[in-house]
Amino acid sequence: MRRPGAPGRRPGAGGGLRFHSFWDGMSQGFWDTVWWGGSMELAVYAVEAVVREGRSLREVARAVGRSKSWVQRHVALYREGGEAALATRRRGPQSADNRTDPAVEDLVVGLRKELDEFGVDAGARTIAHHLRERGLVAPSVTTIHRILVRRGFVTPQPEKRPRTTWTRFESTRPNECWQTDMTHWRLEDGTGVEIVNLIDDYSRAVLCSVAAPVATAKLVLSLFLSTSRTWGFPTALLSDNGQIFTALPKSVVVEGVREAA
Repeated sequence: MRRPGAPGRRPGAGGGLRFHSFWDGMSQGFWDTVWWGGSMELAVYAVEAVVREGRSLREVARAVGRSKSWVQRHVALYREGGEAALATRRRGPQSADNRTDPAVEDLVVGLRKELDEFGVDAGARTIAHHLRERGLVAPSVTTIHRILVRRGFVTPQPEKRPRTTWTRFESTRPNECWQTDMTHWRLEDGTGVEIVNLIDDYSRAVLCSVAAPVATAKLVLSLFLSTSRTWGFPTALLSDNGQIFTALPKSVVVEGVREAA
């Protein structure tokens, strides 16, 4: 059986049905892979046909389904560097100009580990904030997130819905749902602080707003419990997946709630 396009009878040629949809729909690269194993094998075959068998460039080009100049170029490469020179070479820059410097990546990773050890939020936005605090030029939040993903610090969660599917909700009574978040802020004297807020979703009342040098998981739990003693416990608490909201074991949280209740 001959390769489609090689000398000889093509399937369907010379009478009968001709399967255009199958044979003609396949790309040249497809046939190179199926029949020759890849572009290098195709180049080796073409070069040997010219150099060892003495066949003409035009004849070989027609047999392999490539141009005469393609065959001529690979013959020249072979004569210059042997079979190894026929390996497919990348045409373009060997490294991306916009690739983040490895030293910057190491700095991001080191800061991520440091924040994790303290039990504080260690997301991309927080890392960018701390880099600027140290007088460094921080990459974009998106770049930092990609670094964390590439280094294995972020677990993909494909089950999460994209933002386009979010729907608006509103609680129907007080204490049905509280929302909490942490915000970075800089005081008038330049000191950086982290502000933890607790808001009742129904009334939008700010139940708690405390600034601290560093917001930790223990601080968040303490604020939640003390606020609950004043306003009562909410039916639900809504937050993001920051470490300060997820780091403490459930047993610690449950025990704290029992004591406060």
